[in-house]
Amino acid sequence: MEKAEQLTIVCDQCHTSVSIPTLAHRQRAACPKCGHTLITFKNNATEKLIAYAFSALVFLLLSLPFNFLTFRASGQKHSIDLPSGITVLIENDYLSLAIITGLATVMLPGLVLVGLVWLSIAQLQQRRSFYLHRLFSVVKGLLPWSMAEIFLIGTLVSLIKINELADVTIGLSFYAFIGFSAFTTLAIMQFDPTRYAMWLKQGTPPSPKPLSASQASASIQRTWALLLTSCVLYIPANFLPIMYTELFGQETPNTIIGGVLSLWESGSYPVALIILFASVVVPVAKILILGWLNYSVQRQRTGSQKLRTRYYRLTEAIGRWSMIDVFVVAVLVSLIQMGNTLSIYPGQAALAFCAVVFITMIAAMTFDSRLIWQQWKQLP
Repeated sequence: MEKAEQLTIVCDQCHTSVSIPTLAHRQRAACPKCGHTLITFKNNATEKLIAYAFSALVFLLLSLPFNFLTFRASGQKHSIDLPSGITVLIENDYLSLAIITGLATVMLPGLVLVGLVWLSIAQLQQRRSFYLHRLFSVVKGLLPWSMAEIFLIGTLVSLIKINELADVTIGLSFYAFIGFSAFTTLAIMQFDPTRYAMWLKQGTPPSPKPLSASQASASIQRTWALLLTSCVLYIPANFLPIMYTELFGQETPNTIIGGVLSLWESGSYPVALIILFASVVVPVAKILILGWLNYSVQRQRTGSQKLRTRYYRLTEAIGRWSMIDVFVVAVLVSLIQMGNTLSIYPGQAALAFCAVVFITMIAAMTFDSRLIWQQWKQLP
């Protein structure tokens, strides 16, 4: 594959124009002002992306028909594969949880992989069809919502939670899902949006325009609205039960904090800390950081720009991992349905917490990091 020619790229995070020299294998060009990675170059990156994405799709197909998990307790056995797990949620009237789990763990990652393969093959063939711009935008938009690796971690946490209740057997689909998650991650690591955008524009790098006063004001107002909504939803998400455990007819509610304390008391310290960090620390930290960033750009503060930019990137990177607890609930509800003997049901906090995660993710997307670096004239 050809090397990247010398070009000028405008950073989409601080709007600095940067001249990029020809890059060697595994070199990346970063903005000297804010440190944002502008473009990377790897030998045969497109070919590797196709291989990884195609391998991930094969593993995805293999993870669907076979047994995923088997639960044995009190002489009863319940097995699920991935499709039947979603079906169990629907049959028990947990449609919202089923849709969220199915989309985030199978359908959206699958669509992203198909899109990556399609774009990469078109690039190798130098075929710029009219619909590829839209396909590229769809793939970029779906990437944050593809959560196969988070679902895998949530499943592992679920196994630790129920290990003392009964025997759990891992099926072939579980191992295939590990391969799917691993190769999906490798494929995404090979994907450089700037390089693909340049190819679609026939060598012209993307050049975002400076923000106008109305755009800046709209970004700030939307971010405040989303953060306020997430704060309101965070209260029921933490104080209401996220799931109920029914054991021999006796129902026990479990909140997020209650689940953390239960894991800690049982000696599962690493898992307790993971849930505490993902479900409590991360959402609170993200809301506080985004609120601080939004206030600073609204007041047009000019100090600590690099520090604020690093915090913004941190909120983008870690926010989606709070979905671990939601996926833990989805796995437990799908797997443990044995009537009055032992059953688990989702609580009111599950959807509220899921909404907190999604809304804070959208708030991070709505916040325009260029406002950290650009001064703008406030509207009267």
